[in-house]
Amino acid sequence: MGDELNGRIAVVTAAGQGIGRAVAEALRAEGAEVHASDINARLLEDFDASTAQLDATDHEAVHRYFEQFDKIDVLVHAVGYVHQGTIEETTPQDWRKSCSITLDSAYNVIGAAVPRMKKAGGSIITIASVASSLKGFPRRAAYGAAKGGVIGLTKAVAADYLSAGIRCNAVCPGTVDSPSLRERINELAEQMGSLEKATDFFMSRQPSGRLGTPDEIAAVCTFLASDRASFITGQTINVDGGITI
Repeated sequence: MGDELNGRIAVVTAAGQGIGRAVAEALRAEGAEVHASDINARLLEDFDASTAQLDATDHEAVHRYFEQFDKIDVLVHAVGYVHQGTIEETTPQDWRKSCSITLDSAYNVIGAAVPRMKKAGGSIITIASVASSLKGFPRRAAYGAAKGGVIGLTKAVAADYLSAGIRCNAVCPGTVDSPSLRERINELAEQMGSLEKATDFFMSRQPSGRLGTPDEIAAVCTFLASDRASFITGQTINVDGGITI
């Protein structure tokens, strides 16, 4: 347990599992008062802090949720959806779902948080991806476009609110071992004919020879939330095991 974030109010979305959960736990371990939300409230039943069910794609619901906060010091937005497919395999419904969950949610959540951060400043951290404007990956047309949008929004917010003391950075993971990844591997296995082939598809793009962990991503987020990162804003921090070398 640390105290680097003692007295800070932190809001974490998609905190039920995977990266979001690891971030929420890491911030709490450093003394922050953590408010965790997820679209699936059951995933937060064992999280001993303020929790709420929240659909981050619902603009009105997001703004109602944020009305409870007079001040926010740290926001970590971890909502996302991974569609697997080339542009030919991406239907308009797939495209809209990808943009809604990944990019529209960022617009909703950051837009609701910023007014509560302007007086005292703070740190906004988006969970983007190296599969974005940073690098193209096979079968990630909609996902890469949406995460590229998250990076663009992150940089725009950083530019607009630097004078208010708000920093905004994007953490861009490589392939991270999480419940979401396991679901994608199982989905791809049905298309490729075996679990081994699907697993190899993901492992082959990791030069480090292993998957990342949610805790490794959370450690970077905790640093960016702290005063140690006070001179960092508008950046994409790649935590990718060598993908973008």
